[in-house]
Amino acid sequence: MRALQKQCVVEEEGQKTAVILSIGVYEELLEDFHDLSIIAERRDEPTITFEDVTTHIRSRME
Repeated sequence: MRALQKQCVVEEEGQKTAVILSIGVYEELLEDFHDLSIIAERRDEPTITFEDVTTHIRSRME
């Protein structure tokens, strides 16, 4: 992810009230949020070891 470029909307009293992001940064943040939600949903699924995956792939290549 690239460096976060942002602008803040500030009230007359100097209180920050909003942030303006480029569309590209906004879309990257949405994608990251989506990825994290999928990870959270799949947290309790069984895992497969790297060795099992490589064995499975190699057996399908033969």
